[in-house]
Amino acid sequence: MENIVQPKPYEIIDVRCETDIEYTFRIATDIKPEHGQFLQLSVPKIGECPISVSEQGDGWLEFTIRKVGKVTDVIFEKKPGDHLFLRGPYGKGWPMDEIKGKHLFVIAGGTGVSPVRSLLNYCAKEEGFVKSVSLIAGFKGTDSVLFKPDLEKWKEKFNTWFCLDNEECEGFNKGFVTSYVKDLPLQEANDDYVAIVVGPPPMMKFTGLELL
Repeated sequence: MENIVQPKPYEIIDVRCETDIEYTFRIATDIKPEHGQFLQLSVPKIGECPISVSEQGDGWLEFTIRKVGKVTDVIFEKKPGDHLFLRGPYGKGWPMDEIKGKHLFVIAGGTGVSPVRSLLNYCAKEEGFVKSVSLIAGFKGTDSVLFKPDLEKWKEKFNTWFCLDNEECEGFNKGFVTSYVKDLPLQEANDDYVAIVVGPPPMMKFTGLELL
């Protein structure tokens, strides 16, 4: 019988630099998680860490990882052709049946954009899956902006507010994501909507209060 909690090695097929401390690793695997789930990534004799799936395709998954400790330090030394060990997926994915056919509001901060990236790309590709998408994505500054090609694509497809905490830059609003919740077309959605909030706990708390 297969041991479902035993990590298995999978090949890294691409590594993309997002910022100085955040890389996206594309790994060859037939694991098919739900949008919003995570996997445990590990390096033998070093340790493991839970990482959200930031995108998925036929035969591969992407993980956007921040360099924050001994496990991720070693992962950042990996190159295409090397292997990482995976187990999972774990967690509850986004409730796709509840989202389908409704207006979708997504508010995400920093690396919190990673767990909603595959869902947003799915909505951009599958026209008609939702009635509309409104996205507020916030980052600390220009040096911490993730998924720049995706941001441009989402700007064309969705209602978007891209924010920088304390920096002014063309194409971005200045301020925290909570400042722009009031601009979401909640009334026009007439209660026929789903809201997803991802980010640091204080950001989620105050965003939730603003939504209420």
